[in-house]
Amino acid sequence: MQDKKLFIKIEQNIEVCNSKVYLQDVAKMYSADCKMLHELNKTELLQIKAREDMKYTVSIMKVIELIQKKYPNVDIENMGETDFVLSYVHPKKKSQAWQYVKAGFVAAIIGIGSAFSIMTFNTDVSVSDVFTSVYEVVLGEGSKSNGIVELSYSIGLPIGILVFFNHFSRKATRNDPTPLQVEMRTYEEEVNKAMIKNASREGKTIDAN
Repeated sequence: MQDKKLFIKIEQNIEVCNSKVYLQDVAKMYSADCKMLHELNKTELLQIKAREDMKYTVSIMKVIELIQKKYPNVDIENMGETDFVLSYVHPKKKSQAWQYVKAGFVAAIIGIGSAFSIMTFNTDVSVSDVFTSVYEVVLGEGSKSNGIVELSYSIGLPIGILVFFNHFSRKATRNDPTPLQVEMRTYEEEVNKAMIKNASREGKTIDAN
């Protein structure tokens, strides 16, 4: 009897929300045997008991072990990663009111930032003149020394840069990735590789028995 052929592909980082993780959640599998494929997709890979967000490093050998327990004669061809990171996101109930508050906060920040950008453009990028105008509009007179506006600007600028460069968007706004997106993906890959290597050295990789 000819061995059954199974192609399997797993990405470097997979995000799951359910405590019971099945093979179909982490692996893309293809085989001419539809019955075998359906059964393997419903095979449990891991039972997560954590009540908070966690990351696990899993070896492809664990996946192969589970597959061959059910189908010992299957010929498996791995088309993806040999080790991968399983990111568990603990499901949390989202407050509708909190979502509106966050949306309002973001809208306010964008509005203030846009107004500031327009004012600095119209004053030939003279930030000090803009600050003086703000004090005159609000207080009726200019500030003789650094005040709350300058302090807010000094704190907000570095925080904004850090948040912007560490923001991983899930929705693509255009077909071609921007240079920033390319750098973020490179950083993400390096983090995944470091996690996999550290878990392997510490013996924390979820591997075959």
